Amino acid sequence: MKITIGLTTWTEHPALINDEERPVTLNEYAQHLPTVEVDTFFYALPQIATIQKWLAQVPESFQFIVKAHRGMTLHERGQEKGELEQVFHRYKQIVAPLVATGQLKTVLFQFPPYFDASPEDIEYLRLVRLWMGKLPVAIELRNQTWYRPGTLKSLLSFCRELHFTLVAADEPHGIVASVPFVLATTNPDLVMMRLHGQNTAGWTNQGKSWRKTRTLYKYSADELAAFRDQIRGLAPQPAELCVIFNNNSGKDAAPNALQLQRLLGVHFTDLAPRSPEQIDLF
Repeated sequence: MKITIGLTTWTEHPALINDEERPVTLNEYAQHLPTVEVDTFFYALPQIATIQKWLAQVPESFQFIVKAHRGMTLHERGQEKGELEQVFHRYKQIVAPLVATGQLKTVLFQFPPYFDASPEDIEYLRLVRLWMGKLPVAIELRNQTWYRPGTLKSLLSFCRELHFTLVAADEPHGIVASVPFVLATTNPDLVMMRLHGQNTAGWTNQGKSWRKTRTLYKYSADELAAFRDQIRGLAPQPAELCVIFNNNSGKDAAPNALQLQRLLGVHFTDLAPRSPEQIDLF
């Protein structure tokens, strides 16, 4: 089983550049980790030229996890079916350069808390697969109805049927606004973990500072060792397991990612930087 580790965005991880107080470039980031999650697509679809610039800064083996647009995850309710299908069509056009180079790891559909295990939303997941075609899809669900004892087994089978990666999300547990951590192979090509931290107070914070406190968490050595053991014990094993650290309000994501890499004994190859000449020629 191939193991990859990455972070959300590339600019905000000073641990990768000796704690210098400046944004990290994508070229610098790609010298340390083989994948990155990009949320740009959630808010607005970038220009194809922007994606081509990203590709110019990374090795050919580097891959991107890109979030689905907020319209595609029904954060914007009330869209007509035909209009929504056009959003999917346009989205696939935008990510085409990543697909062409083999550098799209998956498209992440992070659904809102009100997206539940209702017949309507289950049927929408079928539409997602239809409209995405053969593109890789990972789904992160944030409503507890999907994880009820009588529903979870059906959810796992449903994801296997649609070839979805069901994201195992680590977040504060035992509260209404969270779901349990379920690590399972629903897609033989890719299993994905997203680690948000265990800051319960930040997770439930409804104030103006919620973005700064939600992922304010540093995983301990014991917690990372527990993740290592779960990864090693996963069965059946997929072709790849990818771990994304999102606990970055306190700049802890990169240090924790590098710690887990050492615990797993994983070595990432082909991380040589692109030269300015290579970037300019792309």
